[in-house]
Amino acid sequence: MIELHCHTTCSDGTLTPTQLVQAAVQAGVFALAITDHDTLSGWNEALAAAKPYNLEIVPGVELSTVHRDRSLHILGFYPNADQLKAPLAERIEGRKRRAHEMVAKLAELGYPISLPQLGEGVAPSRPHLAKALVEAGYFPSMEKAFDRLLGDNQPAYVQYEKFSISEGIALLRDCGAVPVWAHPYLFRGGAVEDVLKELVEVGLMGIEVYHPSHTSKQTKNLEALCVEYGLLMTGGSDYHGPSPDGKAQSISLNMMQLPLGLLDPIKHAAHRLK
Repeated sequence: MIELHCHTTCSDGTLTPTQLVQAAVQAGVFALAITDHDTLSGWNEALAAAKPYNLEIVPGVELSTVHRDRSLHILGFYPNADQLKAPLAERIEGRKRRAHEMVAKLAELGYPISLPQLGEGVAPSRPHLAKALVEAGYFPSMEKAFDRLLGDNQPAYVQYEKFSISEGIALLRDCGAVPVWAHPYLFRGGAVEDVLKELVEVGLMGIEVYHPSHTSKQTKNLEALCVEYGLLMTGGSDYHGPSPDGKAQSISLNMMQLPLGLLDPIKHAAHRLK
């Protein structure tokens, strides 16, 4: 079984790369992608942690772009780390500026918090701020913090700095990475079919077909679109680890039960880009 979409404490996950590797092994995963937001910081630790096990680490990233004034995420598999690190460092600085803006908005709204201090190459994101709001006693859960303040179009929300889908896909391909549209049906900027045409035109190579947020009907539609456009199919749980506020979660590692056979076409595509 494979997991091609997971996060660690290097972005907004709650498990360290080592802990994620151990959890993946226990869940029966044989290939695990580390796809933190706009950073490669978790790769080396995950690779070292996986050595004693029969677990293949798939180097990846989840790149934040903006399309039609909405957040759109592009997964990139097998990028050249040396080529991608500098551009991602710029993205991290943008994320930090965004976090500072949200903290300032929260203070204006009467919810002052301190910006969480994270490791090098890690930028605070909305889940970090939600956790800080819960710890400060403003809300009983992170979900409530999102519903009232941090969710899209809520009072403390700040959009990502502009970085277009064409810029994001070009960056990934130039660095040898296979660009894949993450969880298409979570995008709120237009119909999947219309947006997909625009993404394909600028070099998209795959779709995250299998995701916990997709219904069976949506999954079948994405499978058909992959056939129509000749795109790769990927999938994963988008696992972020146990909830930091102790709330029960519906997402678990290996819940999608995806076969290893999905990985080979991605490897071949990455090889062609090198």
